Amino acid sequence: MTDDIEQLLPEEILRIASKGDGVTASGRFAWGAAPGDRLQADGTLEWGPHHVTPPCRHFGRCGGCQLQQLDEESLSSFVEARVANASAAQELGAEHLAAPHLSPPYSRRRASLRAESSGGRIVIGFREARSHRLVELEECHVLAAELFALVAPLRRLLIVMGKSAAGKSGSRKGGKPAKPQAMPRMAADIEMTLVDQGVDLGIKGLVAEGLSATEAMLDFARQHRLARLTMDGGYGFETVWEPEPVTVTLSDVQVPFPPGSFLQATADGEKALVDAARGWLQGAATIADLFSGLGTFAFALAGPDTRVLAAEAARDAHLACKAAADRAQLPVFCAHRDLFRNPLQPDELSRFEAVVLDPPRAGAREQVECIAASSVSRVVYVSCNPSSWSRDAARLVDAGFRLAELRPVGQFRWSTHVELASYFVRDASEAEGG
Repeated sequence: MTDDIEQLLPEEILRIASKGDGVTASGRFAWGAAPGDRLQADGTLEWGPHHVTPPCRHFGRCGGCQLQQLDEESLSSFVEARVANASAAQELGAEHLAAPHLSPPYSRRRASLRAESSGGRIVIGFREARSHRLVELEECHVLAAELFALVAPLRRLLIVMGKSAAGKSGSRKGGKPAKPQAMPRMAADIEMTLVDQGVDLGIKGLVAEGLSATEAMLDFARQHRLARLTMDGGYGFETVWEPEPVTVTLSDVQVPFPPGSFLQATADGEKALVDAARGWLQGAATIADLFSGLGTFAFALAGPDTRVLAAEAARDAHLACKAAADRAQLPVFCAHRDLFRNPLQPDELSRFEAVVLDPPRAGAREQVECIAASSVSRVVYVSCNPSSWSRDAARLVDAGFRLAELRPVGQFRWSTHVELASYFVRDASEAEGG
């Protein structure tokens, strides 16, 4: 009887779990809760001091954000806890946990949206939470203004393209035009990135059918001053519009930007990660930048007294980094290398004083094994997945490294997606390699 009475009592939300649900002491979960809220017996929430009104009308449906109900203090605590818990789970013994860095609203400079036809309309937006349905974006508090400004005009462009495709599919019978067809079902992936010249727009899953569709695309690109417009109908990106070569500036170096290339989600978050690496590796004469991409860290670290090897598997990114390094005459030496299948070996790594790695979400198990067996004494590991990072970090600690500092970074504001920068150091006497 006592247990039944206790189950009817309101419970306080103590923390936010990794997927964004609030959790009580008894283990009850509540979506949309904030620490300090009270969860009633019927599942409703009584807001507490950290619960704020979500700024976006789409919150609760749109799957892009999960945490808009949190005030700045509790959002910061969530980002910090995600990283701290990953470290504690592997008993890494972080010597210093820095205050989390959160990117501000309206700062996301790249986005992947979905466009689909529905009832003769075009809907562009993010997926609903736990659903394949799209939420038509009427506002967005994370995207940079330049990106969101294209959403409504893009809807109109896709309608024109769809009607053009429908008209082309009609045929003449007996010299008479066929009956006009309804706009066919359409689905496309939209990639938008803010680059030096403006917005780089990529449309995947569609092709321009006919002259009118092509003219509409060119008019759209000209009117909205796009940096570039590319189409991918299934055979790779084809450039439709690019008045001048598209670039992104990384640490004052202009780097060619191939279509679909990876870029940190916000310039603000990129600076936080780069500043961490630059501060930790100050004085290192030779650095290996692994999974280097376009050279985000390589160009920040290279200088008169520092040479950097930039190793990257993606050919387009590798060539872009190499071209920029040659043009800027920086001591960045680029290697086209798949570090999953062919990681730098311990003897190769031992030629460097320090290593920076920023692998994909899966982590870098094989490459970390080689780092552990080398004589490298300083490692900066940047990660977008605290779980895979903690596994790799445990191997480094087993090899004699100590986790000197850990910095949580929340580039994806109001999302459960968290990034981090970490710094590992070991005495030369403890190195296994060399």
